[in-house]
Amino acid sequence: MQRKCAGCNEMKNREEMIKITKNYKDGSIVINPDSVTFGRSVYLCYNQSCIDKALKKSKLNRALKTSAAFDKTEIYKMVERFYEAKI
Repeated sequence: MQRKCAGCNEMKNREEMIKITKNYKDGSIVINPDSVTFGRSVYLCYNQSCIDKALKKSKLNRALKTSAAFDKTEIYKMVERFYEAKI
């Protein structure tokens, strides 16, 4: 399945992207590789420039319909932990 990156707007396979989900039950933000958590989701490419663009223009907030302040370093840490677990 193809999904659009919130940073660069390119269409890529879902498996090649990071999925960030806002849990509908408690509003927590998680990186959701296995689709167990249900809620609003946004996809990003595995590169720093896409993450930076999405954070700079508040694209994550709009896509997830939240006013949460996303900390860039925390997002990077979440992505690194996810990527390390995937390898």
